[in-house]
Amino acid sequence: MQTDFDFPRSLDPDTLSLDCEAEASRIAAWMLDTLARLRRRGVVVALSGGIDSSACAALAVRALGPARVFGLLLPEQDSSPDSTERGRALAEHLGIAYEVHDIAPALAALGCYRQRDAAIRAVFPDYGEGWRNKIVIAGGSAGGINFFRLVVQSPEGRQQEARLPVREYLQIVAATNYKQRVRKTVEYFHADRLHHAVVGTPNRLEYDQGFFVKNGDGAADLKPIAHLYKTQVYAMARHLGLPEAICSARPTTDTYSLPQGQDEFYFALPYEQMDLALWAHNHRVPAAELAVALGLNAEAAGHIYRDIEAKRRATAYLHAGATLLEPVIRGQD
Repeated sequence: MQTDFDFPRSLDPDTLSLDCEAEASRIAAWMLDTLARLRRRGVVVALSGGIDSSACAALAVRALGPARVFGLLLPEQDSSPDSTERGRALAEHLGIAYEVHDIAPALAALGCYRQRDAAIRAVFPDYGEGWRNKIVIAGGSAGGINFFRLVVQSPEGRQQEARLPVREYLQIVAATNYKQRVRKTVEYFHADRLHHAVVGTPNRLEYDQGFFVKNGDGAADLKPIAHLYKTQVYAMARHLGLPEAICSARPTTDTYSLPQGQDEFYFALPYEQMDLALWAHNHRVPAAELAVALGLNAEAAGHIYRDIEAKRRATAYLHAGATLLEPVIRGQD
C-alpha cells in the first residue's frame, strides 16, 4: 500500500486501489497485538448500519472471532429505522452478540432535544411538534469561509432555509453532540462490564478532517481504519462479504431528522471525489491536475485544497489531549 511519503504526482482510476486481503490480515494482526498490550479480552463496536462501523466489526471478527466482539445498536428519535435494521442484520451476519439500547430517553432527560429546538425557534419561531430539521454547510468549496444554513420542514412538507447565526449554530451542535457522547458512555459501560476495548470507527477522511465529536465518537481505544480512505473502506467491506444493503448505502450523518448526506453537512464533495482530493493534497498533486480528475476548473480545485487545510486548522482541538502545565514524569522526580 502506498504511503503519504512516496509523493507520486499522478491521478488515475487505480489511485486508491487496495490489496484488501493483505490489508485485512495486517489490520487483524494489529488488533490482536493491540488488545494484548491493552490487556483486554475483546472489543465493543457501536453499529450504526454504515460502512465504517460495519467494516470495523467484520475486521474485529476476523482478528478475534465472533465470541470476543460485542455489538451495540444505539438509536434515538432522529435515527433512521433503516440504520438500525442494517446494524442488526450485520450483527446477525457476523454471528456476534449485540444489544439494542434506545438512548432517546437519556437524551431527553439531558435536554438534548429541548436545547436544540430552542435554538431552532430563535431562527424559525413556528418550529414545533412534527417539524424536521438539518444543518447544511456552505462557503468553503467556493473559496469563502465556511458557514452553515438551517433547513426546517413543516409537518405539511413545506421547507424553509436560513443562514444560522453563530450563537444558534453552536447551541444546535452542542445539543446534538449529546448523542455521540451518550453513545460513547454506553459503549464504555459494556467495555468495562466485559473487560473489552472500545473500537473507534472513523475512516481517514473523517479522522483527517475532524468529522467527529470530542469525547464522543472520537473517543476510543483503537481505530483500525483511520488510515483508510472511505473508498477503500467500501472495497474492504465488499471483500469481507458484508451484506449488499450495507455495501451500497450512501454515507449519512443519521443525526438530524431530515435526510442528510455527509457531504451536505461537512465535506466539500461526495466521498469518492473528496477521497481523491485528500489523497492528491497529501501527495502534493497540483490543483490543476486534480481539477482534470474531478471535472472542475483549477480555481475550484484550489478552493478544495484550501478547505482541507482550513478544516485541519479548525479541528486540531478535537485531536488534542488535555494540556498540562509541565510534563508529569512517572517513576522519578
